[in-house]
Amino acid sequence: MERSENKMGVMPVKSLIISMALPMMVSMMVQALYNVVDSIFVARLSEQALTAVTVAFPMQNLMIAVGSGTGVGINALLSRSLGEKRFDRANEAANTGLLLTFFNHILFLLIGVFFAGAFIRTQTSNAMILRDATSYLRIVTCCSAGIFFQLTFERLLQSTGQTLYSMISQMTGAIVNIILDPIMIFGLLGFPKLGVAGAAYATVIGQIAASLVGLYLNSKKNVEITFSLKQMIAPKADIVKEIYFVAVPSIAMISIGSIMTYAMNMILKAFSETAIAVFGVYFRLQSFFFMLVFGLNNGLIPVLSYNYGARNRSRIEEALRFSMKLALGIMIAGTVILHLFPRQLLGFFNASADMETIGVPALRIISLSFPIAAVCIVMGSIFQAFSKSYYSLIVSAGRQLFALVPIAYLLSLAGDVRLVWIAFPIAELISLVLSVVLFRKLYRDVVARMD
Repeated sequence: MERSENKMGVMPVKSLIISMALPMMVSMMVQALYNVVDSIFVARLSEQALTAVTVAFPMQNLMIAVGSGTGVGINALLSRSLGEKRFDRANEAANTGLLLTFFNHILFLLIGVFFAGAFIRTQTSNAMILRDATSYLRIVTCCSAGIFFQLTFERLLQSTGQTLYSMISQMTGAIVNIILDPIMIFGLLGFPKLGVAGAAYATVIGQIAASLVGLYLNSKKNVEITFSLKQMIAPKADIVKEIYFVAVPSIAMISIGSIMTYAMNMILKAFSETAIAVFGVYFRLQSFFFMLVFGLNNGLIPVLSYNYGARNRSRIEEALRFSMKLALGIMIAGTVILHLFPRQLLGFFNASADMETIGVPALRIISLSFPIAAVCIVMGSIFQAFSKSYYSLIVSAGRQLFALVPIAYLLSLAGDVRLVWIAFPIAELISLVLSVVLFRKLYRDVVARMD
């Protein structure tokens, strides 16, 4: 039976971007909401409980890096194969990706069992924070199958243009988490009061629910791919190689965020545990705006990949222009909100006077980098879509490791925590320069040569 043309090759570009990105933006907005709600409930326990979740975050983010980066590799190969009409190869990419996802879970299960406590001890000596953070981290790593399979199933749906179903999967996990958070943290409805551990259990239960929904939707609704146990247990070496050619730079790029947050926690520890808590609050608040742009980015990548495979230059250019305008609008709004309402936002986290003193200038200064980040994220989408993820790695490493962390450390030597936050907009400007240079090279070498 002849297949109909995929909508990514024929649908008007602006409508296509909206249809692809909007479900992802909504679902990632809900994802950001549950991250914030999670921290709001934890903050009601104590400021130390909030700090405990913050010091566990770098390892938790590393899990997301590995899962999401592997998904990017699967996504790029699968979408490109569909654009090239190589449907058997698209199936091989999907099934091999599921096996790699299982191995990701085993890796972090071992990390949780043997290294969770040692990791937390490098960031704090406070007995209460150490106990809560270790418990939280051990739960989310040992029960990480949910997050890894959730990310993979969502990427499979995105790769074939089924972003509405991807949204359903992600929203399922977020809603389950939000409902369970107060119940398991505070011991409502007959449940025991588990405190910070309750937040961890609510998180992993939500992830497992989302992964099960993702499995069902891919099996029943995703007609572009077919699951095969034979292909899962006997992967082809060239498929694994192609997935990881894109995935490894993507994993490294996102992992840099974990290294950065860990390093920033170490820098801020010299000031106070409250400064670490403020940094954690900032990360939750900024996720509202960054998640929207990342949702746009996730909807844009398969459009670019498909039309790269189809050699359609005009659709690639139009998709980039339209997405850039949307991303800038979102991030400018974020800058305005964090400038006008920093105290009100901190108030959601039961902020003490000390936290407000540190947090208000932090939110205002760091948010200056948002519009610059929007430009960099959209330019980075073409790097991933065209299997040039190492370009994104160069940009991310330049911004976070070779600019942000060293600059923040040098500014911290002045003894004023407010100066540390200035490192964020400086680093983003460096990221912009790198992004423009690499984007122009890719455009000249690849896009400009298309018919």
